[in-house]
Amino acid sequence: MNSEADWAKAAQQFQTIFGDSWTKALQSFQTLDMSAAGAGAAPAPALKFSAAKLGDLQQQYVKDATELWNKGLQAPAVSTDKRFAGDAWSHNPVAAFSAAAYLLNARTLMGLADAVEADDKAKARVRFAVEQWMAASAPSNFMAFNAEAQKKAIETKGESIAKGMQNLMHDLRQGHVSMTDESVFEVGKNVATTEGAVVFENELFQLIEYKPLTKQVHERPFLLVPPCINKFYILDLQPENSLIRYAVAQGHRTFVLSWRNPDESLAHKTWDDYIEDAAIKAIAVTREITGAKTINALGFCVGGTILASALAVLAARGEKPVASVTFLTALLDFTDTGILDIFIDEAFVKYREMQLGQGGLLKGQELASTFSFLRPNDLVWNYVVGNYLKGETPPPFDLLYWNSDSTNMPGPMYAWYLRNTYYENNLIKPGKAVICGEKVDLRELDMPVYIYGSREDHIVPIGGAYASTQVLPGKKRFVMGASGHIAGVINPPAKNKRSHWIGVEGKFPKSQAEWLKTAKEHPGSWWTDWSSWLKTHAGKQVPAPKGYGKGKYKEIEAAPGRYVKAKA
Repeated sequence: MNSEADWAKAAQQFQTIFGDSWTKALQSFQTLDMSAAGAGAAPAPALKFSAAKLGDLQQQYVKDATELWNKGLQAPAVSTDKRFAGDAWSHNPVAAFSAAAYLLNARTLMGLADAVEADDKAKARVRFAVEQWMAASAPSNFMAFNAEAQKKAIETKGESIAKGMQNLMHDLRQGHVSMTDESVFEVGKNVATTEGAVVFENELFQLIEYKPLTKQVHERPFLLVPPCINKFYILDLQPENSLIRYAVAQGHRTFVLSWRNPDESLAHKTWDDYIEDAAIKAIAVTREITGAKTINALGFCVGGTILASALAVLAARGEKPVASVTFLTALLDFTDTGILDIFIDEAFVKYREMQLGQGGLLKGQELASTFSFLRPNDLVWNYVVGNYLKGETPPPFDLLYWNSDSTNMPGPMYAWYLRNTYYENNLIKPGKAVICGEKVDLRELDMPVYIYGSREDHIVPIGGAYASTQVLPGKKRFVMGASGHIAGVINPPAKNKRSHWIGVEGKFPKSQAEWLKTAKEHPGSWWTDWSSWLKTHAGKQVPAPKGYGKGKYKEIEAAPGRYVKAKA
């Protein structure tokens, strides 16, 4: 196409085949609300595009569209996209054509997103919005176009459609899309089964002490602080993949903080309450029960941010009751928050403060939906198609059961967290954040730390996890595991799956990319490396306790306790 006549002819053919979809796409982009955060955001400015990229994109679209049209309804090649890879798609020319046309438009729209001339945050918001749009509009999501669902309906004489409607009504009643057969699982029966007892409780949490599995235990006890936006039993799913049971089996006298699922009675609770009356209190009770001067502690995800905040408050008071800390996929420096950054700006933070800052609950389902739509094809539409169009019951999977067991958050606590971490990144600014009346400084946390990050983590990006090495001044060990936020962490040695990377001891360049250049890959789980590290900070062996608690801290009820069983 070198002449104006060639281009005019192609443009006419393009317009005939696809109507004004190109023009509509551009118009859609111009009116796109770049603030994916939702209500309260400022109006988005008009978008501008790179002329060169736009020209190349239009030429490629005309070429690919013409080629697709010329092939007509001939049997196309099998799609590499798993949504359209089944035989039913390739054997149905109409369905195959609709899939091919959709993929062409999806590529073009993503190309348009990449052609936007704006700052990185604006471009990320556009890209995220387009990804959501394209994921939702896939022909596989509609019975009229889904060849596999149609084939199953014929083979089952409509039974799959009836079952799909039953599944839809069930999910409407329960308030979320089923990712697994939730009827198979029960907390305390076949998940969260490590033997132990609740030895303390207040309105925010229960403290669980676990029964030793060894005749002797390390003298320095071990406290785990899980995220409060999920339930603690992600660390205790099944005996074979339980990090809690693994720690107990390694001879650690293990305690876990089990958060209460907030209801309206806790709607006024603040970040300070979670630090003073939960994290700091759990440390104090663990020390009182065991008689230990210092303990070892672990914080997972938001639990790591809470634990670091608590230790910084204690340090400001001249107290250092924790000998070593493990941070698992946790953020202290919120410079790199990955895709979640698209939601955060001043307008959104102010809106949330106005909505929840003085009281109220951030509903668990809202949080769960937000995280699911970070990976819409895998965590949303995949189940819509399977559950409703095909009438399938998803197979039992403990991790997905936990993922659906959502928790609320107190509004004031959430509003403080949102502004001071994700938006203003105050924790890494010495003296900037005031918690429990203390100006905190993470540079006071000079104890040895073990920092773990997952390479494909979309919630705590590997760069964000690594950034803690630049904040904490003590002796550090950083390990990167394969996979994502959960699967990378829950990777028991017996499975012999995945890999982990360990860098040169004591060398922590400014970026994770630089660190990785000299890191060595090791097959299998990172748990064994962490266990070896933790033992060096756990003290001598002493006889294992015969019972739970001590003195005024007596057994209240068997683990996992009633707090973890409360539904949002």
